[in-house]
Amino acid sequence: MPAIVGVAQVISIGSSSVFHIGDVYKIMPISNAKTYSGAGSFNTGDGLHVYNRFSSTNTYDHDGIDQGNILNA
Repeated sequence: MPAIVGVAQVISIGSSSVFHIGDVYKIMPISNAKTYSGAGSFNTGDGLHVYNRFSSTNTYDHDGIDQGNILNA
């Protein structure tokens, strides 16, 4: 169904964002992310005490691609 749209101001759009006005059949934004974190990185709470004396995060990835976006169309 056609639509009449007035003024639209876009300040910024991220790398995997979608800005759409009007008719559409399918919208599929695609992005990948990999997060490395050490021991105790994502702990939340009040009065939290974390003791990590010897901690290291292994960031070596031998395969290079974990889950690709190929054929996601």
